Amino acid sequence: MNNLSPAAQAVWEAFNEEEAGVFVDYGQKLAAALDALADQSEAVHIVTAAGFSEFDVVLRVSDIHAIANELKAD
Repeated sequence: MNNLSPAAQAVWEAFNEEEAGVFVDYGQKLAAALDALADQSEAVHIVTAAGFSEFDVVLRVSDIHAIANELKAD
């Protein structure tokens, strides 16, 4: 996979840490890729309806689609 963004490269590498084969647990490979995807989240400042200020960690759906599109296209 060439020319991937760092986020897409992290997901690709996490999924491919173990060589695919008969005894590979694809659930573990998928879990590693999802963990790498979650690591692409960012802290955002949120002001609640009650006026409280807080920080939360988010991963935008558009970012997930962008990573998936990169992986499909490469």
